This record gives sequence, structure tokens and C-alpha cells, in this order.
Amino acid sequence: MPRQLDWSTLLFFLELARQGRLAPAARRLRVDHTTVSRRVAELEKALDLKLFDRTADGFALTEAGRTLMPHAEAMEAQVLAIADHCAAPGAGVSGRVRVASMEGIAAQYLARRLPRLVERHPGLTVELVTSPALFNLTKREADISLSFVPMRGPKLEIRRIGGFALFLYASPAYLAAHGTPEAPEDLAHHRFVDYVEDLVQIPEVHWLLDVVSSPQVCFRSSSMYAQATAAANGAGLVLLPSFAGETDPRLVPVLKPHVRTERPVYLAVHEDLAWVPRLRETVRFLEETLASDHRFLLEGAEE
Repeated sequence: MPRQLDWSTLLFFLELARQGRLAPAARRLRVDHTTVSRRVAELEKALDLKLFDRTADGFALTEAGRTLMPHAEAMEAQVLAIADHCAAPGAGVSGRVRVASMEGIAAQYLARRLPRLVERHPGLTVELVTSPALFNLTKREADISLSFVPMRGPKLEIRRIGGFALFLYASPAYLAAHGTPEAPEDLAHHRFVDYVEDLVQIPEVHWLLDVVSSPQVCFRSSSMYAQATAAANGAGLVLLPSFAGETDPRLVPVLKPHVRTERPVYLAVHEDLAWVPRLRETVRFLEETLASDHRFLLEGAEE
């Protein structure tokens, strides 16, 4: 008969399963890699099962490990829920929530809105993390993801909660020097700011090609904010989401609304954690925020 399980040992199993390597799992758990190896070995001994195969790339779950995984995740969700429900009376929603998104959405939209969530729930700590690629919620790299492409992964709740439009912008100085385009066909005679092509990890971010088939690009950057700054300093025209272009006093819209494109916004959360109070409240806040900003995001109307 297997020995009684220690819940904390299952945490080591979960993190190694998600990360696939000792060092990243150890960093997440804030221990050294030998501790992770030892605790997983203890779990395998207690269950009398081999849970991982060692491969050239790290650790891969065995059939027994894959069977254990959903049960361990369900226990993790229950432990998180217990911690939330057993918080001090009157404390309200509290704890840490990590929201992941692309740099542009995070820095130029979410960072302006999420402080309202903290005002509503003072016990909440919001972590806003960015990456040019999608985060992996299955590996718990984040709790909630906002992106303009739907995430993929097991046991994820994914739904579209809004969208945003993109328009052309330029600095007054650039337009004074090169003329203001009066029609879309005039764009063939202008310079543009765009992403670095070989560093684009999500094809949908190369949105300039939606509105100009062969743009004459004179400046590229992997950062949306750097692109806006270059355009503000006369580099050329730049295609920006409404939430970035409309709030930048250095830029003015060009050919709006005749030249535009759109991207959806998808929210993803792991189904085992979606009902945890701090995540549920954060999801509700994000849905409400995008709904109330609908006109601003899609039309570029003043807030």
C-alpha cells in the first residue's frame, strides 16, 4: 500500500512536469535543483511508480505521470481556492495574479487600466508580464493571457472579449516635410516604420502589410513603443493600435478612418483556476474594461 502523500511533494512533480527541466522548475519553486530531484524521487518511491523518463531535452512524463497530472492539478486548484476562501474576514479578494500579454498591449493599454483593479481590490497584487511570443498557461507561466491570437493548450478556457483597430500615424514634422497623404494610393510615395521581419514570432503582428502591400520601410524595431518614437521623430508613417496612437501627443492620424485594420483580443485562463476568486475577479474586470472601451478601441474615438 502506498505511503501517505505529502501535498508539497506534488508541487515539485507539477513544476517539473510543466517545465521539463530541473533548473527552471527549481527557479519557480525557489529551491536548488537537487531538492527538486530529491522530492520527485520521494514521490516516485511513495507511489511505487516511475513518473518521468530522462531524455536529452530534460524530463518527459511517463504514462503513469500523465495519469497523475490532472489529479495533481485538481488538488492544486483546491489548495489555491482554500487559501482564498480562508483569508481574513473582510479582506476581500487578495493574492497575486499574473497577467501576460504582448509588449504593446501590456505597456500602452493594460498598464493604464489595471491600477483600477487594484483600487477595487487593495489586497490584490497584479503582475503584468510581456513577451513577443505567447505565454504557456499550461506551464503556469501566467494565470491569465490576453492576446490577439487564440492560445492553444489542454484545459484552457479561451474566448474573444473584444478587439482593436489600427490606424496610420505620423509626426506633424514628417507631414510638413513630405506632404500629407490624401488617398490610400498616395502611400506608395511615403516611408514607413515597421517590425523587424525575422524577429516577428507571431505573424499576425506584421499588420502593416494589411494596409500597404509593398511599404518602403526605413526604420524597424521589435518594440511598438520604439516604432512610435521613431515616427514621432520624423522617420515615417507607422501603423499603431488605437490605444497607442490616439494617446500619443507626438503623433497625428493619417487617412483615418479610410485606412485601417483590426485584430481580435482573446482571453485565456486555465480551467482548473478560472473559479479561484482573485482570477475570477481579474477576468471579470478585463471583460468589463474592454467592453466599456469598445468605441475607443475600434474607432479610435476619444476616451
